[in-house]
Amino acid sequence: MIKTILQFTSINSFSTERLLAEKVTEHDLEKFRLMHTNEEVMRTLGGLRNEEQTIDNLSWNLKQWVDNGFGLWMFYLKDTHEWIGRGGLRRIEVGGNTEVEIGYALMPKFWNHGFATEITKACIEIAFEVIRLDAIVSFTLTTNKSSQRVMKKAGFEYERDIIHADLPHVLYRMKNTHK
Repeated sequence: MIKTILQFTSINSFSTERLLAEKVTEHDLEKFRLMHTNEEVMRTLGGLRNEEQTIDNLSWNLKQWVDNGFGLWMFYLKDTHEWIGRGGLRRIEVGGNTEVEIGYALMPKFWNHGFATEITKACIEIAFEVIRLDAIVSFTLTTNKSSQRVMKKAGFEYERDIIHADLPHVLYRMKNTHK
């Protein structure tokens, strides 16, 4: 299997061929604000969020690290250090079960360059080789074909349709075959 992660300092920081990943911190509020007020980004993530919702979302993501030892990373271009988006592993209730989800979101100027797939594959490596999870899921709206393509390219398999946040979603799963 070809490795996506080229340098793994710790679960807090790693790099891929084109990206640097840093554990999300309370200092990332402005980046969350930028993402949560961008209509294109939030079209598939439950709609725009106000300041209170953004602060709550950052707090929830920071708590993932405290409770689980993993969570979101902020991703930056290696060559320019420009922030492109976020991605990571989160424990979440989905489809009636507690699961570990790989989630990702990029700012629009970085769409269609393979970054979401690169982020997803790096998160899969951490999920299975570092944390040693049995399985992970990823899900999106039934209409978000771009995200579904990312999941398939990364090796996820469609499992079933679900309702999440009162909206129709598709749930994809990947099992750890190396355990």
